[in-house]
Amino acid sequence: MQSISAQSDSSATLSIEIGKGKLSIEDVLSVAFNNKGVALSNHPAFKERIKRGADFLERLLANDGIVYGVNTGYGDSCTVMVPSHLVAELPLHLTRYHGCGLGEYLDDHETLAVLVCRLNSLAQGYSGVRWELLAQLSSLINFRILPNIPAEGSVGASGDLTPLSYVAAALIGEREVRYTGKTCPTSEVLASLGIAPITLAPKEGLAIMNGTAVMTGLACIAWQRAHYLSKLCCRLTALASIALRGNRGHFDPRLFAAKPHAGQNEAAAWIYDDLCGNDVEEIRLQDRYSIRCAPHVIGVVRDALTWMRRDIENELNSANDNPLIDGENELVLHGGHFYGGHIAFAMDSLKTAVANLADLMDRQLALLVDSKYNHGLPQNLSGSTGERAAINHGFKAVQIGASAWTAEALKLTMPASVFSRSTECHNQDKVSMGTIAARDCLRVLELTEQVAAAMTLAAVQGVTLRQAMVDSDDSPTYLPANLQAFMQRVRAYSPFLDEDRALEMELREVTQLIRAGHWELYPDD
Repeated sequence: MQSISAQSDSSATLSIEIGKGKLSIEDVLSVAFNNKGVALSNHPAFKERIKRGADFLERLLANDGIVYGVNTGYGDSCTVMVPSHLVAELPLHLTRYHGCGLGEYLDDHETLAVLVCRLNSLAQGYSGVRWELLAQLSSLINFRILPNIPAEGSVGASGDLTPLSYVAAALIGEREVRYTGKTCPTSEVLASLGIAPITLAPKEGLAIMNGTAVMTGLACIAWQRAHYLSKLCCRLTALASIALRGNRGHFDPRLFAAKPHAGQNEAAAWIYDDLCGNDVEEIRLQDRYSIRCAPHVIGVVRDALTWMRRDIENELNSANDNPLIDGENELVLHGGHFYGGHIAFAMDSLKTAVANLADLMDRQLALLVDSKYNHGLPQNLSGSTGERAAINHGFKAVQIGASAWTAEALKLTMPASVFSRSTECHNQDKVSMGTIAARDCLRVLELTEQVAAAMTLAAVQGVTLRQAMVDSDDSPTYLPANLQAFMQRVRAYSPFLDEDRALEMELREVTQLIRAGHWELYPDD
């Protein structure tokens, strides 16, 4: 059997070109979520750059050169010289002794994001790997041969060693992968596709494993989910303001021109536009903070996403293993680019900003369900009337659930990056904890999406109830077309709540829709 070309398969549609230029977060996600594949650039300069690095490393070893992790031991064992006749076996041992990950396995989307990030880093041309390795890694992506990668076991320096060892193992036909929805021995899947396991060249085990691909792949996913959530919070704030008969003036662009944070102004403008036609008589001169200050909360996320994109994409497009091999100038550069500090800080910051969205929506929901504060809406937003109102409790328990999810999200905002641990005989004595930070961030996002699902159902219920109130003390409730359409889309998954019913499955479905960015909200710039 021959190693299969990255361009020869057809399991994925279209392709992101690797080696041509910089990738974006969206490029990674188009492979992870939208069935795109990857293709190695055919540009001669790219091919030559890869070949030059691998050839230089081969010549160096042939001339008794010393290269860390190639003919020395790893980490604290860097002073141990490996006999020349054992050098070829060294990368195999590296992949095997790191096969000790635990915890849940990364899901299919996360795994694909990791594979794309690792491939793109190796394609920078500073890792001393062969074209054959890039092609084999591309085939894993394109055929959706997904290594079972345990989520736990990385301290984020010296890179994501343990989880990435599962990628290395898949390339050589070891351990297990998921393919066509089944978990199978890697060797069987490769054989069924006519793909030969590769034999790792001396530095290739280290090159695959000694990098930040796991934390970076997860960060790409976290960034996109936070981006969508921040938009949804604007839409839900507008609906809550309508349901509570709030003051549109709190979002006036003339007000926000005096405090020119770009993301804050963006959020306020979206809410202000959503409230078009709702300049109703004020019930309160100033709405409570969870309505009035919503752009200030959401704006932090919007503004933070800009610098987070910069740092995530810098990491995505960097060479982040050790040592680096400069084939053009024939240099071996020993350093610490595997350290994931930028991703760690971004993910620690993002989880805090996102948890604040959960807290914001939880407080908005608390106002909606409480007849002391919701300006005439039924207690707990119950749609039941007459004598049956006495036994119906509407969104009472949903609000309790949202508070629980919010509390858990807030609890998880403890920064992971400050909990560095000295490992590996005090060689890795300051580590990033970037992968733990990214995993924490995804969990905070999951909880916040659950709060958003609860708030989505409650806000739509509240506006529907407000629309039905036509007594002399209430002005007619106007809904612009975009809000009407949004409410109709939500109603397709969760009908009006008049008689109490179990809402779990509706909440689960809406949570999944939010996670997938299902509803179109506001246009991206």
